[in-house]
Amino acid sequence: MKKLIFSLAAAAALIMVTPAFASGGAQAGDELITHRMMVLVIQLGVILVAAKLGSIAAARLKQPGVLGELIAGALIGPFALGGIGIPGFPGGLFAHSGAFPVSAELYGICTIAAVILLFMVGLETDIGLLMRYSVAGSMVGIGGVLLSFVLGNATAVFALRIMGQADAGPMTPYALFFGVILTATSVGITARILSEMRKTDSPEGVTLISGAIIDDVLGIVILAVVMGIITASRATGQVNWVHIGAISLKAILVWLVATAIGLLAAQKIGRMLKWFHNRSAIALIAFGMALMLAGLFEEAGLALIIGAYVMGLSLSRTDVNHVIREQLAPMSDLLVPAFFAVMGMLVDLRLFASVSVITLTVCFTAVGMIGKVVGCGIPSLLCGFNRRGALRIGVGMLPRGEVTLIMAGLALTTGALDQQGFAVAVMMTFLTTLVVPPVLTRLFKSGGSGMRKEDKRKTGESVVMDFPSPEFAQLLQRKLLDVFAEDGFFVHTLNRREHLFQMRKDDTVVSLARKGTQFTFNCAEKDVPFIHTAVYEVLADLDRISKALREPIDRMSLAEGVQKAVQGAGTGLSLKEKLTDDVLIPDLQGAAKETVIDELLDKIRAAGLLTDVDAARKAVWQREESMSTGMQYGIALPHGKTDAVSHMVCAVGIRKEGIDWDSLDGQPSRIFVMVLSPQSSSGPHVRFLSVISQVLDEKGRERLLKCSTSAEMLKVLTSGE
Repeated sequence: MKKLIFSLAAAAALIMVTPAFASGGAQAGDELITHRMMVLVIQLGVILVAAKLGSIAAARLKQPGVLGELIAGALIGPFALGGIGIPGFPGGLFAHSGAFPVSAELYGICTIAAVILLFMVGLETDIGLLMRYSVAGSMVGIGGVLLSFVLGNATAVFALRIMGQADAGPMTPYALFFGVILTATSVGITARILSEMRKTDSPEGVTLISGAIIDDVLGIVILAVVMGIITASRATGQVNWVHIGAISLKAILVWLVATAIGLLAAQKIGRMLKWFHNRSAIALIAFGMALMLAGLFEEAGLALIIGAYVMGLSLSRTDVNHVIREQLAPMSDLLVPAFFAVMGMLVDLRLFASVSVITLTVCFTAVGMIGKVVGCGIPSLLCGFNRRGALRIGVGMLPRGEVTLIMAGLALTTGALDQQGFAVAVMMTFLTTLVVPPVLTRLFKSGGSGMRKEDKRKTGESVVMDFPSPEFAQLLQRKLLDVFAEDGFFVHTLNRREHLFQMRKDDTVVSLARKGTQFTFNCAEKDVPFIHTAVYEVLADLDRISKALREPIDRMSLAEGVQKAVQGAGTGLSLKEKLTDDVLIPDLQGAAKETVIDELLDKIRAAGLLTDVDAARKAVWQREESMSTGMQYGIALPHGKTDAVSHMVCAVGIRKEGIDWDSLDGQPSRIFVMVLSPQSSSGPHVRFLSVISQVLDEKGRERLLKCSTSAEMLKVLTSGE
């Protein structure tokens, strides 16, 4: 900790001193481009660190990371810490001289981040889910959007008139943008909450996600119309309804035509991208296309983010969807937190001391909640949900997030919102998002179905298969994924720890979940025969391998390779971290393999490292029955994999008289090293056996056999380090 604090202090001092020297190179009145880039690099570094720390803090408080990133940005921004003068930065690290709070360079980076964010949102949009639950989802989404827009717009008009703008009306840019801002629902936040509660596949969960998708689509359409209205009003200097209608119609047509062309050409685009074979090339070219389409939409009078969303939506049903998302994830992880932090930097914290800002925040938050709960809840009642289900859906549609902030930022840059309005929008986002996780969790945990009648909708076929052992299931999983990949599928790891995978090829999507020895496939009904065929072929291949393994194997040469002394072998894993006095036995009492194994297991249990001796014994004996662990030179390495241990554990015992262990050289075994690892472990288990084999060379064996205490054994086993 002291070293970390010292390093941070040294880095801070370097940041303060460096600009003072660098600024000497800048000519008076003519700031060098290199100096501006140096400032940008330091600013971006501070933003990334602050955003990450904010995200971690939010996660600790069980809140969405975006809230922590926004708060971090506000704290380091030009209206807070970033406006305090330090050496090299007299006006503060994030000092600004214009009307806009951040530099053009920083905002340019945020623009790219907004494009990649909406591109990824488009890629994550499940059009199939959208269509399958189109009736309920559409009614929920439309109801929430329309009521939220009307209430937001009316509240903004009322607020403007109270503040003295007597001519304010529904077509005022301020009122239009507040109407749009209140329409958006954060698909990501809603989906994350449902996923944590395992309610994604429930009737409420599916309707919520599809409704949120439609909600965002409609919100983006309305944003396009609003942008058209504002452009028309500024071009003519007055509200020309004919011109506004033409611009709005153009905006909707451009959006619809581009989306239709994208969806129709999606498979051809996907095949073109697959021609490059390399995954990173596929993702980068797709993102390049998203950037170009975003620019074209901006040129057409629409927003950049709409073009990015359309490109993502077009590629969402292609089999390269997950490839693009996986490859762009690091770029998204880098830029998107910086985007939200910069959005937070745009907030003037001093405004939160203003009574008018607090009042407006409370009003818009209340209106936003009413718009979603009522606007989405009532249509839910008409779609077969009871009051409990309707309330769950209404509350689930409350969170505002990334899309809301992008819209607010766009309104600020176009001048439709001032700093006060932007601060209100950000605080409204905070409050609606903070309320949802605990309330929605409580609503679902209260129990009871949300439907008036039992939900009998069929979402696909499930194929369940069970196999003899976890080891066989793990081997089958690996071979099966290889078969899918060889057949042209893109294989994606959704959760390695939980063994969740998805395979996609054209319009075929297969999900695989393995739990212990059981496989569960989810797919369309037409793909069930394909699943059975693939598993049958893999089993046939494994049977062929099993027959080949029955042929004689030169185990002696392999054992000699294991115990061969190699300089520097086994580095990277320390025996000091794995061995203690508690697991070393200098005088084993057992005179047979069974008793020695039990004695070593009891030692590990007594050290508090083993929860189920019977399960561990079974794992060790399964390994012994497949092939004896008796090596050469009097060493035996009994080991196994079991979830009776939480991490890799070891015990070492000595019986100087030696016992028969069916060793490779036919000699009695006198040194016994037992290693137990969890089922999911692979690397450390094998590396440990390799390392300890190197330690027990001829001299090591002689020294260990002379030991009479566990302390002496520990010294011998770790002295080489």
